[in-house]
Amino acid sequence: MHDLSVSEDRILRLIKFRGEQATAAIARELDVTVPGARKHLAALVEKGLLRFEDRPGKVGRPERYWKLTSSAQSLFPDSHSLLTVEMVESVRTLFGEDGLDRLIDARERTMLARYGSALAAAPDHAGRIRALADVRTEEGYMAEARQLPDGAWLLAENHCPICAAATACKGFCRSELALFSRLLGDAVTVERTDYILAGARRCAYRIAPAEGHAG
Repeated sequence: MHDLSVSEDRILRLIKFRGEQATAAIARELDVTVPGARKHLAALVEKGLLRFEDRPGKVGRPERYWKLTSSAQSLFPDSHSLLTVEMVESVRTLFGEDGLDRLIDARERTMLARYGSALAAAPDHAGRIRALADVRTEEGYMAEARQLPDGAWLLAENHCPICAAATACKGFCRSELALFSRLLGDAVTVERTDYILAGARRCAYRIAPAEGHAG
């Protein structure tokens, strides 16, 4: 168990949400001097929670970028990954891929009902996307929604609490993509643009008006 200061916790969350960060950017986020930020960063390296990479800067000495280690990733919710993987493999062994597909379908129906209730009070399309981000955050996905310059929306999930299960069975990921499309309706298209299992730091979805529909 790591004993983290408030500043150290903020640094880890910043990098989790925004990806690798330069020392100066971290200092600005904490509203401290660069030397002050370096003290916190050094403490996190000593705890095995951060690693760094030096890259050539525009001028002067190289710029240092900070990333989370696998130990830091384990600080975020994992929804009992070992047990989940064991259950997935047990279902596959006992009932085959068809049985596993039925399990995923049942999960999707349950989520559709729960998410549908959460989105029902949203006044408009933007509100529905924000409500979806909120309910996903409650489940540990550390989600955020923002509108892009072209009018489309980006739903980004900075953590995957079912990553172990999704690795064992990609059907969970396909199901969630289908779920988002059903929840948000035929007026939009939902496209996955970033995928943790493909090596990205997050999963992200672009939500844009479907052909023939206004934004």
